[in-house]
Amino acid sequence: MAMSDVSTELTLRLRGIRHEAEGVISLELTAPDGAELPAWSPGAHLEIELPSGLVRHYSLCGDHRDRSRFQVAVLREAGGGSAEIHDTFRVGQQVLVRGPRNNFELVEAGDYIFIAGGIGVAPILAMVRALGPDESWQLHYGGRTPATMAFLDVLAMWSDNVEIVPESTDGLLDLDGIFARVKPSTAVYCCGPTGLLDAVQQRAEEAGIADRLHIERFSSSEAALAEIESAKSGDGFDVELARTGGSVRVETGSTVLESLRVVLPDLPSSCEEGICGTCETRVLGGVPEHHDQILTESERQDGDSMFICVSRSKTPKLVLDL
Repeated sequence: MAMSDVSTELTLRLRGIRHEAEGVISLELTAPDGAELPAWSPGAHLEIELPSGLVRHYSLCGDHRDRSRFQVAVLREAGGGSAEIHDTFRVGQQVLVRGPRNNFELVEAGDYIFIAGGIGVAPILAMVRALGPDESWQLHYGGRTPATMAFLDVLAMWSDNVEIVPESTDGLLDLDGIFARVKPSTAVYCCGPTGLLDAVQQRAEEAGIADRLHIERFSSSEAALAEIESAKSGDGFDVELARTGGSVRVETGSTVLESLRVVLPDLPSSCEEGICGTCETRVLGGVPEHHDQILTESERQDGDSMFICVSRSKTPKLVLDL
């Protein structure tokens, strides 16, 4: 769980930029003095601060055993921060990052099925790099055309384990066929666009294996956004700040994050949709009402942490480790 991660702020050097596919580049980041970088595990991401001040998170896709560099992949999209990276980042410049953080841990399982759509292959590439030669796994990777699908050259070394499905020639991924091969020992991992994730989640629920499905989202589904907006209409509550002292009222229509920024303007956040993990905060008292898309059901029941950009309170007061 992300609360166990050490979220370190680092100023790194951009040592390399590589074209990976149409509209996709990878960034190679190293310590300016050549020092070892923090340890990370497959599924982790970095938060990258852009020159404009935007903060965006990108999945690590390299080999986690290589402590000399971080590698992330960036798909150019209109708006947001990816176009800024494509247009302004240059080899040799300094880049401020935070992390690594991991909300998408690779668990131990008898075998694995990975489902990737587009740039969602990035964190899954780190996972398959980590698996040993005796591990049983299959990757089903879909994209618009071969030219838009990153890391095909790397994945070629595992050709017996990898199914490449360009929509332009082969149509969409056969999710029914994929789920027909799920066994009681299988863990299923999926990352990609919202439509793919929603379809995979539906198949997993129908197959009764939702507890073995692991998803990482780049954006919230319409249903999740509607739930977040609806939750704001709930009753107000108080938030006690255990470390800095004082109390803040969270009124109906406001989020915890918005309310706390009145007294703590530098609170970190990024997506503000409950998917990136940047604003995770430890809960010391009260019962949080979770609306994120990161915590497992057991973690929600524990109530030890919450994502203050979207979650609220079931009790009149929360005590947070702030």
